[in-house]
Amino acid sequence: MISSWPLDTALSFDPYYGEPDRDGDQGYEILPGGKVHFRLKAPGASSVEIDQFGRVFPLSPKENGMWEGEAALGYGFQYIFVKLNGADVLSSYLPIGYGCCRPMNFVDVPVPGENWDSLEEIPHGSVTRQYYPSVVTGKTEVCLVYTPPFYDPAKKYPVLYLQHGYGENETGWVYQGHVNRIADQLLNSGRMREMLIVMGNGMARKKNDAQPGAKGAFSLFPQILLKDLVPFIEAHWPVYTDKWHRAMAGLSMGSYQTSLVTLSNPDKFAYAGVFSGFLRTPWAQGQEEHLAILNEPERFNESFRVFYRAMGTEDNFFDRFSSDDEMLKGKPLQILRKTFPGGHDWGVWRRCIHDFLPLLF
Repeated sequence: MISSWPLDTALSFDPYYGEPDRDGDQGYEILPGGKVHFRLKAPGASSVEIDQFGRVFPLSPKENGMWEGEAALGYGFQYIFVKLNGADVLSSYLPIGYGCCRPMNFVDVPVPGENWDSLEEIPHGSVTRQYYPSVVTGKTEVCLVYTPPFYDPAKKYPVLYLQHGYGENETGWVYQGHVNRIADQLLNSGRMREMLIVMGNGMARKKNDAQPGAKGAFSLFPQILLKDLVPFIEAHWPVYTDKWHRAMAGLSMGSYQTSLVTLSNPDKFAYAGVFSGFLRTPWAQGQEEHLAILNEPERFNESFRVFYRAMGTEDNFFDRFSSDDEMLKGKPLQILRKTFPGGHDWGVWRRCIHDFLPLLF
Protein backbone atom coordinates (compact mmCIF):
# COMPACT_ATOMS: atom_id res chain seq x y z
CA MET A 1 0.00 0.00 0.00
CA ILE A 2 2.78 2.45 0.87
CA SER A 3 4.42 2.23 -2.55
CA SER A 4 1.26 3.46 -4.27
CA TRP A 5 1.10 6.86 -2.55
CA PRO A 6 1.61 9.86 -4.87
CA LEU A 7 4.73 11.95 -4.52
CA ASP A 8 2.98 14.97 -3.06
CA THR A 9 -0.11 15.89 -1.11
CA ALA A 10 -1.28 19.29 0.06
CA LEU A 11 0.65 18.91 3.33
CA SER A 12 3.74 16.94 2.34
CA PHE A 13 5.64 16.82 -0.91
CA ASP A 14 7.21 13.44 -0.20
CA PRO A 15 5.01 11.85 2.49
CA TYR A 16 6.34 9.76 5.34
CA TYR A 17 4.02 6.88 5.99
CA GLY A 18 3.73 6.93 9.78
CA GLU A 19 4.74 4.26 12.22
CA PRO A 20 3.17 0.93 11.26
CA ASP A 21 4.29 -0.72 14.53
CA ARG A 22 2.16 1.77 16.46
CA ASP A 23 -0.64 2.79 14.09
CA GLY A 24 -0.77 -0.06 11.62
CA ASP A 25 -0.34 0.15 7.87
CA GLN A 26 -2.98 2.77 7.09
CA GLY A 27 -3.65 4.79 3.97
CA TYR A 28 -4.91 4.14 0.48
CA GLU A 29 -3.85 2.42 -2.70
CA ILE A 30 -4.84 3.31 -6.26
CA LEU A 31 -5.63 0.04 -8.01
CA PRO A 32 -5.40 -0.77 -11.73
CA GLY A 33 -8.58 0.56 -13.33
CA GLY A 34 -8.81 3.56 -11.00
CA LYS A 35 -10.52 2.10 -7.94
CA VAL A 36 -9.12 3.13 -4.55
CA HIS A 37 -8.46 0.68 -1.70
CA PHE A 38 -8.72 2.25 1.78
CA ARG A 39 -7.28 0.84 5.02
CA LEU A 40 -7.96 2.85 8.18
CA LYS A 41 -7.68 2.07 11.87
CA ALA A 42 -10.80 2.64 14.01
CA PRO A 43 -10.87 0.25 16.98
CA GLY A 44 -14.29 0.03 18.59
CA ALA A 45 -16.10 1.72 15.70
CA SER A 46 -19.48 0.46 14.58
CA SER A 47 -19.11 1.86 11.05
CA VAL A 48 -16.46 3.49 8.87
CA GLU A 49 -17.44 4.96 5.49
CA ILE A 50 -15.98 6.96 2.63
CA ASP A 51 -18.56 9.56 1.62
CA GLN A 52 -18.20 11.29 -1.76
CA PHE A 53 -20.89 13.96 -1.47
CA GLY A 54 -23.64 11.42 -0.89
CA ARG A 55 -22.08 8.42 -2.66
CA VAL A 56 -21.19 6.24 0.31
CA PHE A 57 -18.66 3.40 0.27
CA PRO A 58 -18.71 1.38 3.52
CA LEU A 59 -15.49 -0.18 4.78
CA SER A 60 -15.46 -3.61 6.40
CA PRO A 61 -13.97 -4.46 9.83
CA LYS A 62 -10.75 -6.49 9.85
CA GLU A 63 -8.33 -7.65 12.52
CA ASN A 64 -6.69 -5.28 15.02
CA GLY A 65 -9.28 -2.54 14.62
CA MET A 66 -8.60 -2.05 10.90
CA TRP A 67 -11.30 -1.25 8.34
CA GLU A 68 -10.83 -1.84 4.61
CA GLY A 69 -12.73 -1.50 1.37
CA GLU A 70 -12.66 -0.27 -2.22
CA ALA A 71 -14.31 2.77 -3.78
CA ALA A 72 -14.82 3.75 -7.41
CA LEU A 73 -14.52 7.50 -6.92
CA GLY A 74 -13.69 8.38 -10.52
CA TYR A 75 -10.50 9.75 -12.02
CA GLY A 76 -8.82 12.99 -11.04
CA PHE A 77 -8.92 14.99 -7.82
CA GLN A 78 -11.68 13.78 -5.51
CA TYR A 79 -12.69 15.30 -2.17
CA ILE A 80 -13.90 12.70 0.33
CA PHE A 81 -15.45 12.69 3.80
CA VAL A 82 -14.35 9.96 6.20
CA LYS A 83 -17.27 9.06 8.46
CA LEU A 84 -16.70 7.29 11.76
CA ASN A 85 -19.98 6.09 13.33
CA GLY A 86 -21.71 8.59 11.03
CA ALA A 87 -19.63 11.60 12.10
CA ASP A 88 -17.12 13.39 9.85
CA VAL A 89 -13.50 12.90 10.88
CA LEU A 90 -10.25 14.06 9.28
CA SER A 91 -7.84 11.19 8.69
CA SER A 92 -4.17 11.98 9.11
CA TYR A 93 -3.38 8.93 6.95
CA LEU A 94 -5.02 10.34 3.81
CA PRO A 95 -3.98 13.47 1.88
CA ILE A 96 -5.38 16.70 3.33
CA GLY A 97 -6.29 19.87 1.42
CA TYR A 98 -8.72 22.75 1.89
CA GLY A 99 -12.24 22.69 0.49
CA CYS A 100 -15.87 22.96 1.58
CA CYS A 101 -14.73 25.72 3.98
CA ARG A 102 -12.61 23.26 6.01
CA PRO A 103 -9.61 20.92 5.88
CA MET A 104 -10.62 17.97 3.72
CA ASN A 105 -9.30 14.55 2.87
CA PHE A 106 -8.88 13.79 -0.81
CA VAL A 107 -7.41 11.34 -3.25
CA ASP A 108 -6.02 12.15 -6.67
CA VAL A 109 -6.49 9.32 -9.16
CA PRO A 110 -4.31 9.79 -12.28
CA VAL A 111 -6.35 10.35 -15.44
CA PRO A 112 -5.09 8.14 -18.29
CA GLY A 113 -3.46 10.28 -20.96
CA GLU A 114 -3.61 13.51 -18.92
CA ASN A 115 -0.11 13.78 -17.53
CA TRP A 116 0.30 17.48 -18.32
CA ASP A 117 1.26 18.15 -14.69
CA SER A 118 4.20 15.74 -14.64
CA LEU A 119 7.14 16.94 -12.56
CA GLU A 120 9.88 15.07 -14.34
CA GLU A 121 12.65 16.30 -16.65
CA ILE A 122 11.47 19.87 -17.23
CA PRO A 123 12.33 23.26 -15.68
CA HIS A 124 9.93 24.43 -12.98
CA GLY A 125 8.74 27.85 -11.93
CA SER A 126 8.11 29.00 -8.37
CA VAL A 127 5.05 29.77 -6.26
CA THR A 128 5.51 32.29 -3.44
CA ARG A 129 3.11 33.50 -0.77
CA GLN A 130 2.72 37.27 -0.65
CA TYR A 131 0.99 39.50 1.91
CA TYR A 132 -0.57 42.81 0.95
CA PRO A 133 -2.56 45.52 2.74
CA SER A 134 -6.21 45.96 1.80
CA VAL A 135 -8.07 49.24 2.01
CA VAL A 136 -11.26 47.26 1.32
CA THR A 137 -11.03 44.83 4.25
CA GLY A 138 -8.91 46.94 6.60
CA LYS A 139 -6.44 44.11 7.17
CA THR A 140 -3.63 42.18 5.51
CA GLU A 141 -4.64 39.76 2.75
CA VAL A 142 -2.74 36.92 1.10
CA CYS A 143 -2.09 35.73 -2.43
CA LEU A 144 0.10 33.20 -4.20
CA VAL A 145 2.22 34.27 -7.17
CA TYR A 146 3.53 31.86 -9.80
CA THR A 147 6.61 32.96 -11.70
CA PRO A 148 7.82 30.92 -14.70
CA PRO A 149 11.10 29.03 -15.00
CA PHE A 150 13.95 31.42 -15.87
CA TYR A 151 12.00 34.34 -14.40
CA ASP A 152 13.98 37.52 -15.04
CA PRO A 153 13.11 40.65 -13.00
CA ALA A 154 14.66 42.74 -15.76
CA LYS A 155 11.86 41.66 -18.12
CA LYS A 156 8.18 42.57 -18.09
CA TYR A 157 5.43 39.97 -17.88
CA PRO A 158 1.69 39.82 -18.47
CA VAL A 159 -0.52 38.69 -15.57
CA LEU A 160 -3.36 36.22 -15.13
CA TYR A 161 -5.46 36.68 -11.98
CA LEU A 162 -6.85 33.22 -11.27
CA GLN A 163 -9.59 32.49 -8.74
CA HIS A 164 -10.82 29.43 -6.84
CA GLY A 165 -14.38 28.35 -6.02
CA TYR A 166 -16.68 28.65 -3.02
CA GLY A 167 -15.32 27.01 0.14
CA GLU A 168 -11.73 27.00 -1.13
CA ASN A 169 -8.94 29.56 -0.89
CA GLU A 170 -5.86 30.88 -2.67
CA THR A 171 -4.09 27.51 -2.37
CA GLY A 172 -6.68 25.64 -4.47
CA TRP A 173 -5.23 26.23 -7.92
CA VAL A 174 -1.81 25.00 -6.77
CA TYR A 175 -2.66 22.02 -4.56
CA GLN A 176 -5.89 20.93 -6.24
CA GLY A 177 -5.47 22.38 -9.71
CA HIS A 178 -1.70 21.94 -10.24
CA VAL A 179 -1.77 25.11 -12.34
CA ASN A 180 1.94 25.76 -11.75
CA ARG A 181 2.88 22.31 -12.99
CA ILE A 182 0.53 22.56 -15.97
CA ALA A 183 2.06 25.92 -16.86
CA ASP A 184 5.58 24.49 -16.55
CA GLN A 185 4.70 21.75 -19.03
CA LEU A 186 3.03 24.17 -21.49
CA LEU A 187 6.00 26.52 -21.33
CA ASN A 188 8.44 23.68 -21.85
CA SER A 189 6.57 22.62 -25.00
CA GLY A 190 6.35 26.20 -26.28
CA ARG A 191 2.56 26.29 -26.13
CA MET A 192 2.06 29.29 -23.83
CA ARG A 193 3.68 32.64 -23.18
CA GLU A 194 5.59 33.42 -20.00
CA MET A 195 3.36 35.14 -17.45
CA LEU A 196 2.73 35.66 -13.77
CA ILE A 197 -0.28 33.85 -12.31
CA VAL A 198 -1.73 35.50 -9.20
CA MET A 199 -4.17 33.64 -6.95
CA GLY A 200 -6.03 35.56 -4.23
CA ASN A 201 -8.41 34.56 -1.47
CA GLY A 202 -11.82 35.13 -3.03
CA MET A 203 -13.62 34.62 0.30
CA ALA A 204 -11.92 37.42 2.24
CA ARG A 205 -14.06 39.51 4.55
CA LYS A 206 -13.68 42.80 6.37
CA LYS A 207 -11.88 43.07 9.67
CA ASN A 208 -14.11 42.05 12.58
CA ASP A 209 -16.92 40.99 10.23
CA ALA A 210 -19.02 38.01 11.21
CA GLN A 211 -18.84 34.94 8.95
CA PRO A 212 -20.67 35.95 5.74
CA GLY A 213 -23.26 33.91 3.95
CA ALA A 214 -22.81 32.64 0.41
CA LYS A 215 -23.41 36.04 -1.16
CA GLY A 216 -21.03 37.77 1.24
CA ALA A 217 -18.37 35.22 0.48
CA PHE A 218 -17.77 36.60 -2.99
CA SER A 219 -19.02 40.19 -2.79
CA LEU A 220 -15.81 41.81 -1.52
CA PHE A 221 -13.21 40.21 -3.75
CA PRO A 222 -13.92 42.20 -6.94
CA GLN A 223 -13.20 45.36 -4.94
CA ILE A 224 -10.11 43.81 -3.34
CA LEU A 225 -8.79 42.78 -6.74
CA LEU A 226 -9.20 46.19 -8.33
CA LYS A 227 -8.29 48.42 -5.39
CA ASP A 228 -5.66 46.32 -3.63
CA LEU A 229 -4.32 43.25 -5.41
CA VAL A 230 -3.72 44.58 -8.94
CA PRO A 231 -2.00 47.74 -7.60
CA PHE A 232 0.13 45.61 -5.24
CA ILE A 233 1.29 43.29 -8.02
CA GLU A 234 2.01 46.17 -10.36
CA ALA A 235 4.00 48.00 -7.68
CA HIS A 236 6.14 45.02 -6.67
CA TRP A 237 6.58 42.91 -9.80
CA PRO A 238 7.89 43.73 -13.29
CA VAL A 239 4.57 43.46 -15.12
CA TYR A 240 2.80 45.29 -17.90
CA THR A 241 0.03 47.57 -16.64
CA ASP A 242 -2.20 47.89 -19.72
CA LYS A 243 -5.37 45.84 -20.28
CA TRP A 244 -3.88 43.92 -23.21
CA HIS A 245 -1.47 42.21 -20.81
CA ARG A 246 -4.01 41.52 -18.06
CA ALA A 247 -6.35 38.51 -17.78
CA MET A 248 -8.72 37.08 -15.20
CA ALA A 249 -10.21 33.61 -14.87
CA GLY A 250 -11.90 31.54 -12.21
CA LEU A 251 -13.91 28.43 -11.47
CA SER A 252 -17.46 28.26 -10.09
CA MET A 253 -17.74 31.18 -7.63
CA GLY A 254 -14.50 32.50 -9.13
CA SER A 255 -16.11 32.36 -12.58
CA TYR A 256 -18.85 34.72 -11.43
CA GLN A 257 -16.25 37.01 -9.87
CA THR A 258 -14.46 36.94 -13.22
CA SER A 259 -17.64 37.78 -15.13
CA LEU A 260 -18.46 40.57 -12.71
CA VAL A 261 -15.00 42.13 -12.82
CA THR A 262 -14.17 41.80 -16.51
CA LEU A 263 -17.57 42.69 -17.95
CA SER A 264 -17.77 45.72 -15.64
CA ASN A 265 -14.21 46.78 -16.47
CA PRO A 266 -13.54 46.10 -20.16
CA ASP A 267 -11.00 48.91 -20.04
CA LYS A 268 -8.89 46.90 -17.58
CA PHE A 269 -9.03 43.28 -18.85
CA ALA A 270 -8.66 41.88 -22.36
CA TYR A 271 -8.97 38.19 -21.49
CA ALA A 272 -11.51 36.34 -19.38
CA GLY A 273 -12.03 32.67 -18.54
CA VAL A 274 -15.16 31.39 -16.80
CA PHE A 275 -14.82 27.72 -15.85
CA SER A 276 -17.99 25.94 -14.73
CA GLY A 277 -18.88 29.34 -15.65
CA PHE A 278 -21.46 31.72 -14.30
CA LEU A 279 -22.15 34.91 -16.20
CA ARG A 280 -24.89 35.61 -13.64
CA THR A 281 -24.77 35.02 -9.92
CA PRO A 282 -25.30 31.34 -9.08
CA TRP A 283 -27.11 32.09 -5.83
CA ALA A 284 -29.95 34.42 -6.85
CA GLN A 285 -31.18 36.27 -9.89
CA GLY A 286 -31.53 40.03 -9.80
CA GLN A 287 -30.01 43.19 -11.16
CA GLU A 288 -26.85 42.30 -13.05
CA GLU A 289 -25.49 45.61 -14.31
CA HIS A 290 -22.26 44.01 -15.50
CA LEU A 291 -24.21 42.20 -18.25
CA ALA A 292 -25.01 45.45 -20.06
CA ILE A 293 -21.98 45.15 -22.33
CA LEU A 294 -23.42 41.89 -23.72
CA ASN A 295 -26.01 44.07 -25.47
CA GLU A 296 -23.21 46.03 -27.16
CA PRO A 297 -21.61 43.42 -29.45
CA GLU A 298 -19.25 45.81 -31.19
CA ARG A 299 -17.89 47.19 -27.90
CA PHE A 300 -17.65 43.69 -26.40
CA ASN A 301 -15.76 42.26 -29.38
CA GLU A 302 -13.35 45.20 -29.43
CA SER A 303 -12.76 44.92 -25.69
CA PHE A 304 -11.93 41.22 -25.34
CA ARG A 305 -9.36 39.27 -27.31
CA VAL A 306 -10.56 36.08 -25.60
CA PHE A 307 -13.74 35.50 -23.62
CA TYR A 308 -13.80 31.81 -22.75
CA ARG A 309 -16.65 29.76 -21.23
CA ALA A 310 -16.16 26.07 -20.41
CA MET A 311 -17.94 23.53 -18.24
CA GLY A 312 -18.29 19.81 -17.58
CA THR A 313 -20.94 17.88 -19.46
CA GLU A 314 -22.17 16.32 -16.18
CA ASP A 315 -22.02 19.53 -14.13
CA ASN A 316 -24.93 19.81 -11.70
CA PHE A 317 -25.23 23.49 -12.70
CA PHE A 318 -25.50 22.71 -16.41
CA ASP A 319 -29.06 24.07 -16.57
CA ARG A 320 -27.68 27.43 -15.44
CA PHE A 321 -25.08 27.37 -18.22
CA SER A 322 -27.81 26.47 -20.71
CA SER A 323 -29.82 29.43 -19.44
CA ASP A 324 -26.82 31.66 -20.10
CA ASP A 325 -26.60 30.11 -23.59
CA GLU A 326 -30.20 31.21 -24.19
CA MET A 327 -29.41 34.70 -22.91
CA LEU A 328 -26.53 34.94 -25.39
CA LYS A 329 -28.44 33.41 -28.30
CA GLY A 330 -28.64 35.67 -31.33
CA LYS A 331 -26.05 38.11 -30.03
CA PRO A 332 -23.00 38.33 -32.32
CA LEU A 333 -20.52 38.07 -29.48
CA GLN A 334 -17.10 36.50 -29.94
CA ILE A 335 -17.29 34.05 -27.04
CA LEU A 336 -15.49 30.72 -27.07
CA ARG A 337 -17.61 28.00 -25.42
CA LYS A 338 -16.31 24.51 -24.70
CA THR A 339 -17.34 21.43 -22.75
CA PHE A 340 -15.22 18.72 -21.17
CA PRO A 341 -16.21 15.33 -19.76
CA GLY A 342 -16.87 15.54 -16.03
CA GLY A 343 -18.85 17.38 -13.42
CA HIS A 344 -18.36 20.38 -11.13
CA ASP A 345 -14.90 19.25 -10.15
CA TRP A 346 -11.15 19.72 -10.47
CA GLY A 347 -10.93 17.19 -13.29
CA VAL A 348 -12.83 19.64 -15.48
CA TRP A 349 -11.08 22.74 -14.14
CA ARG A 350 -7.63 21.28 -14.83
CA ARG A 351 -8.77 20.67 -18.40
CA CYS A 352 -10.07 24.24 -18.59
CA ILE A 353 -6.82 25.85 -17.47
CA HIS A 354 -4.76 23.56 -19.71
CA ASP A 355 -6.88 24.70 -22.65
CA PHE A 356 -7.07 28.37 -21.64
CA LEU A 357 -3.43 29.24 -20.89
CA PRO A 358 -2.22 28.86 -24.51
CA LEU A 359 -4.88 31.39 -25.61
CA LEU A 360 -3.44 34.23 -23.52
CA PHE A 361 -1.34 37.18 -24.61
